[in-house]
Amino acid sequence: MKETKNIKKFDQLCAIVERATPQDGMTETIIPFLSFMRASQTTSLTQGILNPSFCLIVQGRKKVHIGKDTIHYGVGDFLVASTHVPAAGQIIGASKSAPYYCVRIELDAKEIADVVIEAKIDVRSNKETVSGAFVGKSDPELQEAIFKLLRVLDKPKDAAFLAGSIKREIIYRLLVGKDGHLLYQNVLISNQDSGIGKAIYWIKEHFDQPIKMVQLAKAVNMSVSSLHHKFKAVMTMGPLQYQKQLRLQEARKLLLAGVVDASAAAYKVGYESHSQFTREYRRLFGAPPMKDMKSLKTLGKGMKVDVLQN
Repeated sequence: MKETKNIKKFDQLCAIVERATPQDGMTETIIPFLSFMRASQTTSLTQGILNPSFCLIVQGRKKVHIGKDTIHYGVGDFLVASTHVPAAGQIIGASKSAPYYCVRIELDAKEIADVVIEAKIDVRSNKETVSGAFVGKSDPELQEAIFKLLRVLDKPKDAAFLAGSIKREIIYRLLVGKDGHLLYQNVLISNQDSGIGKAIYWIKEHFDQPIKMVQLAKAVNMSVSSLHHKFKAVMTMGPLQYQKQLRLQEARKLLLAGVVDASAAAYKVGYESHSQFTREYRRLFGAPPMKDMKSLKTLGKGMKVDVLQN
């Protein structure tokens, strides 16, 4: 009986998302933090950066690579990222008759911390550093809260007044659920006042500048070895590799927008050597800049249809 109820719930969620997404790609809603993703065909593996968000699959299947881990997940499963984590994603279950549908909610570390404090949630976390993103399975209470949020889309006045409180309920359900300790640890890690959070924030804001590890470690009150070890545990790669990912992702966005050529893009994101930029770009995206742009534009994928943000 419980399984039948879950199937019915996802049929209802799927129907709402289907009505709201006339075409493939990301669709924004009247609720600022809520969007939907639709894909009517499978996709190739896409490298990118996960933004802080909660993403629940309501139809279809997906595969994500986070560090050395490859995770397959589908209907009822969700992915949470509390910081900007490098990853690779691929939609593996989608067709014209049964598109891939996903509900995406933007997350903010302060909102999560506020719910922990105000609801007096006793989150048991261990001292082991965890990755900044994880996949979990939704329970009936979380599913009902998501359904409640989607239903107010048909009533703009209700949405404007109630969406914020429903989002808090969703965060509460995540925190008291099976993986609540992972979300809580993620929030602690992403806090800009913490050592790792501070380092992540600095690199994000200054990705086009050279990193001096000794100075960065001193600024976040950590040893170089401790910074490297903990940073890699959270982001699945070291600080210099993370900076490289940010540079290449930004260069790809600039190229796709058509505002610069490859040489100018390389310079803007901090590369002094064009050959090094081309070599590292090819290694990450599978093709040199111009060939990659031609492929993206031919397929009509573009950066707006980012399979990682779903």
